[in-house]
Amino acid sequence: MATKLFVGNLPRGTTDATLNDFVTQAGFQVSSAVVIRDRVTGMPRGFGFVELAEGEDAQRAIGSLNGQALDGRSLTVNEARPMRTGFSGPR
Repeated sequence: MATKLFVGNLPRGTTDATLNDFVTQAGFQVSSAVVIRDRVTGMPRGFGFVELAEGEDAQRAIGSLNGQALDGRSLTVNEARPMRTGFSGPR
């Protein structure tokens, strides 16, 4: 079972450390937490990924974290999907 979670609808001021702390305070061990940033501006894009530590239950984490509020915004938490292949990006 996958241990990497997609976390969407993050507030603009969310950092990697903020996301890590939020998931840790919910009772889950985190291996890594990354907020995705725009390549040009460096601003957060509103989503990130959390990799849970070995042995953590991703489905339990999704059930617990999905819909929780972080700085007034209701988060969307799902199992992370692999990157699409064959996508060439903007033209």
